[in-house]
Amino acid sequence: MQLTAAILFLAAASCQAQTLRHPVSGRLIAPVMGAAGAPWLERAEREIEERPSLAVKLLKIQPGQTVADIGAGSGYYTELLSKAVGPAGKVYATEIQPEMIRLIEERIRRKKLSNVEAILAGESDPGLPRESVDLALLVDVYHELAYPQQMLRRIREALKPGGRLVLIEFRKEDPRVPIREEHKMSIAEARQEVEPEGFAFDRVLNDLPWQHILIFRK
Repeated sequence: MQLTAAILFLAAASCQAQTLRHPVSGRLIAPVMGAAGAPWLERAEREIEERPSLAVKLLKIQPGQTVADIGAGSGYYTELLSKAVGPAGKVYATEIQPEMIRLIEERIRRKKLSNVEAILAGESDPGLPRESVDLALLVDVYHELAYPQQMLRRIREALKPGGRLVLIEFRKEDPRVPIREEHKMSIAEARQEVEPEGFAFDRVLNDLPWQHILIFRK
């Protein structure tokens, strides 16, 4: 746990310092993890520490659905989502960093993920087709968004009617979670920021070791 926290600290410290605060909640917006942090995303112990396979299972994604992995990083979750939607489904893997897009495209080729499309997104727009997505998933990403309200509006436009927005975030309510404070989100903060943008809070799942799964609906 201490090693993981240290790696995240170094990855965050390598990014340009930010002092942005959210216009609604006032929380400090964390700096974006750069491509240098990709090894932390791919670490062997991630399945034990975060249980990503369980997270995807809990989302009950149906074969044939379209899912967006927003802020996909190196594509770790993208691969899991690709298996969940099956050959008849589709996964959009969006990233604002060209270096991460390159890593995603390498994974697509290496793993033969024929149902995945990588998208170079903007800071305020994921670049998704309108009303095309059943589920928009942000894994440890939302707290880094420089323009969160604008991004939420674009995500809402991309979701199908009744589509789900899911944030997986490290629990700020739990001081035992070994992650820097600005890389955590509380349930109250998430609801305060997301609900005004046309989303209804559905539920929170607390089955993961360190993170909560926050589910909203369009």
